[in-house]
Amino acid sequence: MRIPLPLFTFATLAAAALLPAKAQAPATQPDPTAIADPAHVSTPAALPVSAPAAAPPVAIPVAGATASLPVTPAMQLLLGFKDSDVKFALSDLMDILRDRRHEGWVLAAYPDPKTSHPLIGAGFSLDLPAREHAQTDSLNPNPFIEPSSAEEWRAAGLDGARLDAILDRFNERMKQWKKKGFRRRMTSLEPDISDDDANLLLRIAIIQSIENAKAYCRNFDALTASQQMAMSQLVYQIGFNLQHFTQFLAQINSDAAAEASYWGAVQSTLEHSQWAHLYRIRATAVIAQLDPVYADDPAAAEKRVGAVLRPAVAHRRRGHTHARTELASSSPTAHSGHGHARHGKTTRGHARQAA
Repeated sequence: MRIPLPLFTFATLAAAALLPAKAQAPATQPDPTAIADPAHVSTPAALPVSAPAAAPPVAIPVAGATASLPVTPAMQLLLGFKDSDVKFALSDLMDILRDRRHEGWVLAAYPDPKTSHPLIGAGFSLDLPAREHAQTDSLNPNPFIEPSSAEEWRAAGLDGARLDAILDRFNERMKQWKKKGFRRRMTSLEPDISDDDANLLLRIAIIQSIENAKAYCRNFDALTASQQMAMSQLVYQIGFNLQHFTQFLAQINSDAAAEASYWGAVQSTLEHSQWAHLYRIRATAVIAQLDPVYADDPAAAEKRVGAVLRPAVAHRRRGHTHARTELASSSPTAHSGHGHARHGKTTRGHARQAA
């Protein structure tokens, strides 16, 4: 149900939500362990990546045409976010996700390598519809929010007409070039958005991930800064499909939080997932951040996780080299589906096994 708000209320909320984050602490891509999320899909190595802006932009005025549109409940939650709602600095997570080793940074709409849906910036999906995501944990009062790409675009203060034009141009190119031809031409495409626009979209996408991380983790507010960042990254990269990581969610919401082995067990559920083995470098950084003493020695925490997530071993057979990776899963059931774009991951598609 859409809830109309006066123009001045929307503009005020938008300005408050887009204020730059304060500085503080530190780190990945869609999860093949569950179902791929087109909204948070990392930029492939062959894809040209623009140099990201060094710092997040300051708040900008909301375009009149955008501000006059009704504000949905999901947008209200996004716009009501305050930097003080989390212990880590959003600017730190933005820096990580703009890195090519994580989500990447592309300023022209490009097709997701698996789903072909349009992504932009740090894997932001451009055509994701709003959807229902029920809260099934009776002990967690936080709701999930799954707004459409258009709602997030507007929450970022960008004009909806620009999104329509970008999508029309993308669809026309896809008809003419197909996915492979489109990607061959990526180096010659003019940017569809500016660095500042992409930063605004990334900030809003991260805020959604934080809100959903709270809905997944009952004790989110009690976590350390690095642990909150890790949970937010997991949602950004895995998105809607994190609900299939049943062992991880059961462990992190268990009553054993006071036990010395608690966080080791939480990390272990992710270390033995398909996601961790297919995205080893990113997973190492995220899983390490779940260590309660991560801030004391980040390098040592990552080294411990890296020792578990060793690189795939190459086996030579009949003159050919084959990379072998063991894919651990809590269930042999494959969850298929495609929930198109947005945090393509960077949000939602293809069959993957649960972690």
